[in-house]
Amino acid sequence: MPNDTPLLQLKNITREFPSAENGAPLQVLRGLTMEVARGESIAIVGPSGCGKSTLLNLIGSLDQPTGGTITFDGRDLFALDDDELALLRNREMGFIFQSHHLLPQCTVMENVLVPTLAHGTATDEDEERACRLLDRVGLAERLAHRPGQLSGGERQRVAVVRALINEPQLLLADEPTGALDQATADQLGQLLVELNAEENVTLITVTHSEKLATQMGRTVELEDGRIN
Repeated sequence: MPNDTPLLQLKNITREFPSAENGAPLQVLRGLTMEVARGESIAIVGPSGCGKSTLLNLIGSLDQPTGGTITFDGRDLFALDDDELALLRNREMGFIFQSHHLLPQCTVMENVLVPTLAHGTATDEDEERACRLLDRVGLAERLAHRPGQLSGGERQRVAVVRALINEPQLLLADEPTGALDQATADQLGQLLVELNAEENVTLITVTHSEKLATQMGRTVELEDGRIN
């Protein structure tokens, strides 16, 4: 039976940061409210400094709002303790950043399996999924390579597979194509769109790229800490 409730609900989210010399706090997000349906693909766009990455960090529970609530799959994120949040991030969320953050001493396969180690050792099923996903993104011949032996686009594809290895419900990408040339960026954007459907994973990406934004199913524009 399909679950029609939103995967993610943000209500009246504010985020302030202390300013220097005891001045007024810096307001980055100002009463932001939005819902994200299961399986959606969303681009968050807007000028530099408008709060895009701050919003993504809040959704990923890497930061806490000053006010408001974030509900993920029916759970109030910030009613969970640190251990529960860490488990949720590991099992139910995947993260992709502008820099791939691969471990240089580890092979492609070892890098992909890192998130599985939080619950012990990688299982045969984990390794089978890693092989299938790496084949899917065109890296079947690179399993034993180390990051230094890969192109920038290949390294970012490894990061995508690593983010998907634990079958998350939500994939969060912060400028995932920002360090890539245009042709490679276009290929990665198309790959994310296809994996969004194939893996039934909800995708939220922060981007300055108009091309990547148009590849998503919906665009949310932030301006001055609010949805425009």
